[in-house]
Amino acid sequence: MENLVLALAEIATIKTLLLMCFGAIAGLLAGAIPGFTIAMAVVLTLPFTFSMNPSQGIATMIGVFVGGLSGGLMSGILIGIPGTPSSVATTFDGFPMARNGQPGLALGLGVWSSFFGGIISAVCLIAIAPQLARVGLEFQPWDYFSLVFFALTITASLAGDNLIKGLIAGGLGLLIATVGEEDINGVSRFDFGSDYLQEGFAFLPVLIGLFAFSRLMADIRDPATSSRSLTQSGDFDIRIEHMKAAKIVLSRWTNLLRSSMIGIFTGILPAAGSSISNILAYDQAKKASKEPEKFGTGYVDGIIAPESANNATAGGSLIMMMALGIPGDIITAVMLGALLIHDVVPSPSFIVESPVIANSIFIAFFFANFLVLFLQSVTLRLFVLVTKVKMYVLAAIILAYCGIGVFALNNIVNDMWTLLLFGLVGYILRNLGFPLAPVILGVVLGPIAERWLSRATALSTDLSNFVTHPWSLFFLILSLFSMAFGLYQRDLGKKPWTVYYTPALMVCVSPPLFMMGGVVRIGLAGLLFCLGIYGFIRGRQKAAALSQTSA
Repeated sequence: MENLVLALAEIATIKTLLLMCFGAIAGLLAGAIPGFTIAMAVVLTLPFTFSMNPSQGIATMIGVFVGGLSGGLMSGILIGIPGTPSSVATTFDGFPMARNGQPGLALGLGVWSSFFGGIISAVCLIAIAPQLARVGLEFQPWDYFSLVFFALTITASLAGDNLIKGLIAGGLGLLIATVGEEDINGVSRFDFGSDYLQEGFAFLPVLIGLFAFSRLMADIRDPATSSRSLTQSGDFDIRIEHMKAAKIVLSRWTNLLRSSMIGIFTGILPAAGSSISNILAYDQAKKASKEPEKFGTGYVDGIIAPESANNATAGGSLIMMMALGIPGDIITAVMLGALLIHDVVPSPSFIVESPVIANSIFIAFFFANFLVLFLQSVTLRLFVLVTKVKMYVLAAIILAYCGIGVFALNNIVNDMWTLLLFGLVGYILRNLGFPLAPVILGVVLGPIAERWLSRATALSTDLSNFVTHPWSLFFLILSLFSMAFGLYQRDLGKKPWTVYYTPALMVCVSPPLFMMGGVVRIGLAGLLFCLGIYGFIRGRQKAAALSQTSA
């Protein structure tokens, strides 16, 4: 308690709160502007923390971190361009809801989902940091690859009604990710003797080109459309519906908790991060929904899931940094560097040896979520006014900002050509009816999957490692069931085999849980196995009835 009071005394000063406020504003701006990443904002903040004490420096960067994760939703919802990779899935339902004349509700849902996800993550950070961090240590290259492979199976979910086009789009995304030099061995692929192709395609120019450029080209090709606003009409309420949004988010508490847990779990895995967690949460929300066909049309669960997950990922990353001294992503790596500059070394004994700084991080992360909620509530009304601007005016401004952001990323002119190239590619794909979400998924996850696969095969060429490592086997089993989930939803209540889908999943995931060892996991494995067998027995009668009906 004494250490908690001392930490609170350090954080709850006017100077520290002002620094956190400036950090949160910087994060919100960096997240809202396509091309300016959260990592870039945190790196730019680092030199300013040298003259601060450790608690103030970390508190400032935490403000930038949380603000950036929340800021990405603003551009994603209002103009359909994710400000950060962590907000990619938010655009799937946030932008359609804004276009349907409810930008205030869409933003409110995003803000409150982010807030609640952050608070749930903060509670876990304070309560069970060391215990959760140990899970991250269990992961090896085979496990990471299987996790990313599981995430790639989401392509089938994002494809919508046209599965073939969705899979082609996902394959195209993976192909784009393989162009250029391979990260591990430096082997050049698909360059055709061109220096431009040998460099490969940077992720952000591809993302902005596919989402922003292609969408703007589609919007302004018709003179009638280009002279209207994003919401297609100037007669709508621009108030942020905070109370309504908060009630909706809390009423979907199962989606909120599930998505937050996905975010926390992904956060504790080094090199995973919010670019994976927001897509995973969106997919699981869609699979668990009773109305999956509404996803992509402006459905509330499609906003709640990714936004609660990406903010919860921040807590998971901090758990790894604090409990084990391992950065969960580039942002916490920078924070770790800031602590090292002040001769503070995070390690398994960090919380015990530096309790005041550890508690300062807990309190700062908790405060940051409230601070960002307040700042967004104040500024969102101005952001909503963007939807009243004529499309041709907005298109010019957005493209200018996108161009500046893309060039500022690496100061390379080729990134501008990448933006143009994939803007045209995205425009063609849209007109041909191909979904763009699977392309983005392939571009985001392709390099990550390849990196971990290269590391796994460098350690051992024995492919049996993918099934002998329990976490790898666990995610591979989930991948198989994930790929079959579309068929399950299609045949649910019509075909006998759907009765056995859930029991089979329970039975199949119990062996890898048993292999992990430990009283809790072995007990969970036994419980799932028994429930699965019980489900098989109970389902026989229902399956027989469906067989007669289908016959």
